[in-house]
Amino acid sequence: MQNDIAIRVSNVSKKYIIGKQKDSSLRGSLQGVFNGKSTQVDEFNALNDVSFDIKKGDIVGVIGKNGAGKSTLLKILSQITKPTKGKIEINGRVASLLEVGTGFHPELTGRENIYLNGTILGMSRKEVKVKFDEIVDFSGVEKFIDTPVKHYSSGMYVRLAFAVAAHLEPEILIIDEVLAVGDAEFQKKCLGKMKDVASEGRTVIFVSHNLGSIRLLCTRGILIDKGEIKETGDINSVILSYQNVDLKNTKYVVEERQSDCYITEASIDTERNEFYSSEDISFIFKIACKMKVINNIFLLIRILDDMDQVIGCSEIELNEFQDIYKLLLLKNTLTKGSYKLNCIIYQPSITQFDNVAECCDFEILDNNIQFAHLESFDIGKVYLPNKWIL
Repeated sequence: MQNDIAIRVSNVSKKYIIGKQKDSSLRGSLQGVFNGKSTQVDEFNALNDVSFDIKKGDIVGVIGKNGAGKSTLLKILSQITKPTKGKIEINGRVASLLEVGTGFHPELTGRENIYLNGTILGMSRKEVKVKFDEIVDFSGVEKFIDTPVKHYSSGMYVRLAFAVAAHLEPEILIIDEVLAVGDAEFQKKCLGKMKDVASEGRTVIFVSHNLGSIRLLCTRGILIDKGEIKETGDINSVILSYQNVDLKNTKYVVEERQSDCYITEASIDTERNEFYSSEDISFIFKIACKMKVINNIFLLIRILDDMDQVIGCSEIELNEFQDIYKLLLLKNTLTKGSYKLNCIIYQPSITQFDNVAECCDFEILDNNIQFAHLESFDIGKVYLPNKWIL
């Protein structure tokens, strides 16, 4: 492998074996053990013959839909799991933050975990000590640094874990969407730190559904779809290809889920997904609920733009006698651009029953002639309802 290559992935595939139990009772399970027919085995290819190179100093954004294979790829690159076939070559020390608490021992304190992670990265205690105060200051958990991390909130966990991963000088830093757990100020701080890491010649691999952050931070991109690499190259070109694929996601359908209350279908109430701003747009949502009594449960619909930024929302309280809901998005609400929906069923301060990340993609083709004279200005994504008083 050439000296300028940080990571080389050659024909990597990852296959998972999925077992379905026919009879989940103790009796059924024991019978299955003896007759050999208890489990129905399926195979799932999370990655299929994936190959690419990442050069030293590259800041790479990995994008794709939920279930595309992004997290599986990162786990293989972080050597958490092994590929079913293929080869990975890594030139340098790797620090990764893939899930809340990755690399932390819950019974150890924040201080002890910092030194533990440094040891895993091959650093001496003296080297970690030089970085210790900087790590604690960045994470903002100084008050709890001698508390076992099992008592940390998810936000505290992530802040400390990111601070450790970014400051202990790995040659390769791998970050998954886990940063979304942090607040907006901390996310901004993390993006700044990742830029600093990359400016020092180290390699950053970043997975996020926030295309705005990907475009701001990354110079190169990898687009994954259904376990295959669809495109690698300049980040703007890769994002454009992702958006073109993503626009086909006009309908969401699921037969059954484990949740007590979930969305079985979300769709646009017409066969097309392109509209003029002067048109109303109707969406249909079908709900399945296993509870006998529905109380204080809401369906929240969030509208996202092509950079995955939430630009507006609407919600309705669910009724136990109704399973189909229609949302009418009124004309002259959205400006020209690409949009999609995020659908959530939740009970305030108690639980979230369902979350459909992306569906019902649609396009607003142009701005109403009523607003044509404003097109030389940046007028945002939403026409605000207003009333002028003289």
